[in-house]
Amino acid sequence: MPSLLFYIFAAIMIAGGIGVVALKNPVSSALSMIVSFIGLAALFVGLNAYFVGILQILVYAGAVMVLFLFIIMLLDLKQEEDKEFKTPALAAGIIIPTLLVLQLVAVFQTSDLGDFTPITPETLQQSELALSLEQVPADSGIRESLKEGSLPDVNLIGHKLFTEYNFPLQIIGFLLLVATIGCVSLSKKLKAKS
Repeated sequence: MPSLLFYIFAAIMIAGGIGVVALKNPVSSALSMIVSFIGLAALFVGLNAYFVGILQILVYAGAVMVLFLFIIMLLDLKQEEDKEFKTPALAAGIIIPTLLVLQLVAVFQTSDLGDFTPITPETLQQSELALSLEQVPADSGIRESLKEGSLPDVNLIGHKLFTEYNFPLQIIGFLLLVATIGCVSLSKKLKAKS
């Protein structure tokens, strides 16, 4: 990815993030989050992670944000009154991000990133990942793609998700379902009182 495009998409992502925090209307904040997700997806595509970029658009900017907007509109939030910033809240808003940046700087200074080499089908077959591929059936699409010389990244992600991380994936789906049911039940109670 050319560095100019990186800076453009990074600026779009940061502007969307600032809009999430700065805008007072919850619907406008949610729409700003969509802009931030689109900038992040463009960065993923620029890093040749096409599958992750498309998932970013479909799952986060699509499904999750539609769910957020649905819940926001279902709750029928009133416009908040303008409140003055209190000193402890303002101090925490400055100190916590500063500590986060200092921690990130310390991590980046101590980490050894080494030489980055992209994964190719040849390096995949020679690496430890090939040992986990022995669990894959011999007639699967992953093995066929590796024999043809192409890297089956989508198949590898799906295989990893639904074998090693199947239980956490089911828990996350269940938590989203419980949150949606809770939101609907809360909105019915609020409408019944008013």
